[in-house]
Amino acid sequence: MNKIFIILFLVFYNLFFIGSLSLSEENKVKIGLLVPLTGKNSEIGKQVLKATRLALKDINSDTLEIFPKDTKSNPNQTLDSAIELDRLGVNIVIGPVFYENLIYLNEVKNLTFLSFTNKTLNLPNNVISTGINSTSQLNTVRKFIEQNEIKKTIFLIPNLDYNLEIKQGIKESKIKSFKQYSYDIDPTKLTKQIEKITNYSIRKQNLIDEITRLENSDDLNKEKKIKNLEKKYTIGNVNFDSIIIADFDESLKSVITSLLYTDVSPKDKFFITFNQWFDVSLLNETASQPIYYPSINKKNFEDFKEKFLIEFNEEPNHLSLLSYDLVGLIYYLSIKNKVVEINKAFNKKNSFKGKIGVFDIKDNKINHQLNFYKIEEGGIKEIF
Repeated sequence: MNKIFIILFLVFYNLFFIGSLSLSEENKVKIGLLVPLTGKNSEIGKQVLKATRLALKDINSDTLEIFPKDTKSNPNQTLDSAIELDRLGVNIVIGPVFYENLIYLNEVKNLTFLSFTNKTLNLPNNVISTGINSTSQLNTVRKFIEQNEIKKTIFLIPNLDYNLEIKQGIKESKIKSFKQYSYDIDPTKLTKQIEKITNYSIRKQNLIDEITRLENSDDLNKEKKIKNLEKKYTIGNVNFDSIIIADFDESLKSVITSLLYTDVSPKDKFFITFNQWFDVSLLNETASQPIYYPSINKKNFEDFKEKFLIEFNEEPNHLSLLSYDLVGLIYYLSIKNKVVEINKAFNKKNSFKGKIGVFDIKDNKINHQLNFYKIEEGGIKEIF
């Protein structure tokens, strides 16, 4: 009798244990991570991995599990690693980092990839861009323009591989522009192009003509007037109120320098640019200020940097903050949806508040609600 009882007990125990284990595995969210862990971009990948682990620690849920795989910044290796993740039963993938590594991922149809790229054109059907795209930024710029009742805005767009993304962002954000200009980033050509855009030669000639007219006039105050005119570079206004410069780093500074040379000043016109990730070198460019741009929440970014520094004794890159938020986003969607349907959740309308800001999700697209900042007098001020 006792033997029968023991056998029955063991049978029921094993069934219960295996059933519980199976149920636990079903509820587990397996997150793949596709980043460069070796090669020239390995530092980026390792920081992203650290940020995801920090997110897991902060969320403190045993329902999440991360499976990191190396892309080596190579499209073929990215595909091989993605296939491995698929075999492991991963539900969703964070990564890859670079747009160039997306090209073969439509071959892994079971998985959805949350890529760090901010490019939204010509993506495989199973790839969602999670970077700070042009539409998100221009939606924020549009809000600033409307608040300040700016009537005439021109766009300066560099002839680079992302110019079509900018034009698509202009269209999707429905921002009103007076004119759009493309320019060459080569400094030897840039200034001439900016001169043409700002009608510099005509305004310069206006100044010369006015000085000549006064010199030949009987005006009793002509000496004083001529002296004042000689302090100027041009006469006459430009036909716009604000300039949106879709550029970054040294190229952005070159465009602003050319505008200053042609006597267009940020003291008279709004100089607006794209997300600069709080580039501190812009603080020293006092002649270029004020300059405005959309970006992520600065305080949240600084708080995250401090947390990351304490945890890993190093400064994080901005992709680390994005990856931290993406783990939180996946966890949020797993609570609202069945684990097997997390991929489908990106077709529904959702909003998630992360460290970067608010993620707006709809039709397999992610846009971000951003803040807006002004650099002036060597400091950064939040506008909204």
